[in-house]
Amino acid sequence: MSKQLENKNIVIIGGTTGIGLSAAKAFIAEGAKVVVVGRNPDSVSAAKKILGKNSEVLAADATHPETAENSILTCIEEFGSFDGLYHVAGGSGRKMGDGPLHELTLEGWNKTLELNLTSLMLSCKAAIKKFLELKKGGSILNMSSVLGFSPSPKYFSTHAYAASKAAIIGFSKSIAAYYARDNIRINVIAPALVETPMAQRAANDQEILSFIKTKQPLDKGRIGKPEDTDGIAVYFMSDQSTFTTGQVVAVDGGWTLSEGQE
Repeated sequence: MSKQLENKNIVIIGGTTGIGLSAAKAFIAEGAKVVVVGRNPDSVSAAKKILGKNSEVLAADATHPETAENSILTCIEEFGSFDGLYHVAGGSGRKMGDGPLHELTLEGWNKTLELNLTSLMLSCKAAIKKFLELKKGGSILNMSSVLGFSPSPKYFSTHAYAASKAAIIGFSKSIAAYYARDNIRINVIAPALVETPMAQRAANDQEILSFIKTKQPLDKGRIGKPEDTDGIAVYFMSDQSTFTTGQVVAVDGGWTLSEGQE
C-alpha cells in the first residue's frame, strides 16, 4: 500500500516540539523526508534522535529572514526537491507584555506579532519564491488558532496573540488567491487548546481544565494532543489536497460550537 507522502520533501518551521514534532513523525511515517527547524538547542538535539535518518534538524530562529530560506535550500540539497512548507513556529507573548488591551505594552504587541505573524510571513515568502523559481506547485500550511476568531475572554485574554492569529488567516487567504494560478496552495489549521510547551499555564490550571471539559467536549472533554492535528496536516501536504486552497480548518474538539460552561 502506497504512503500518502511518498517522495514528498517537506520543511517544518517550528518542528522540534509539540505540534510540529508530532507532524514531522507523521510525515516520515507516511513516506516523506523532512527538514525540521527549532530554536531551542535541547529540543533540536532531542528531535534529531527521535526523527532519525529521513530528517535534517536545524537550529535557527524563525523570526530571522534567512531561516526559512536556508531550510528550503537544505531540503533541496539533502533530499533533491522541495514540495511543502508547514509553519508551526509561534507562541504566547504573555511574558513579553501581551494581555488585555488596557495592560498590553507596545513591546508586548510588537514582539508577539513578530513571533507569530512576521515569522510566518518570512517562511511563506521563502517558500513562494522557491516554488516560483522552480516553476512548480506546492503546498503551504500555516498555523493559526481558534482564538483568532472565537475568543475566550476569561481565561485567554492575550489580545496581541489573538490579533496575530486572526491576521494569519487573512494573510493566508490573500496569498492563496494570488498564487492559485501558479498551482501553489495555502491552507490553515486553527487548533484550540493543545498540550504543548506553550500551553503549560493552561494545562496545569484546574479551573481552566474544568472549563475545557465543556468548551472542548469531544472525547470526554479533554485538552488536545499534538497528534490530533497530524491527520489534517498530512492531508494538506499530500496530493489528496491538490484542489484545496485558502481553507481554514479548526481542529478544536468542539470549541467553536460550545459555550464552555464553568
